[in-house]
Amino acid sequence: MPKDFSRTRRVAELLQRELASVIATELDDPRLQLVTITGVEVTRDYAWATVYYTQLGDAAQIEAAGTALEHAAGLLRREMSARLDLRTTPRLRFHYDSSVERGRALYEKLERLGGDSGQKK
Repeated sequence: MPKDFSRTRRVAELLQRELASVIATELDDPRLQLVTITGVEVTRDYAWATVYYTQLGDAAQIEAAGTALEHAAGLLRREMSARLDLRTTPRLRFHYDSSVERGRALYEKLERLGGDSGQKK
């Protein structure tokens, strides 16, 4: 089993790298200009890959990027099939990764707390 986990992780990392490259260089959709692929999880049978992404912008831009990625899923899967030597190319599903946004908000709160506690009143 550890060997399978290692292979699954390697396939996920390879997919992340290649998807990021294709989205950045080959897709001309303006909704995908500020999209970053933050991670990929592949099922043990390699049938599905969950692709996590972030997007700079407001909620409407994030939703538009998600729609564009879902629309391009078939094209991206075909491109992965052509680029990668895998027996099975997983189907792609996309999920917005809000961890970067939550981290930034937490950092800002800590900065405010740190700035307030250092001042004398």
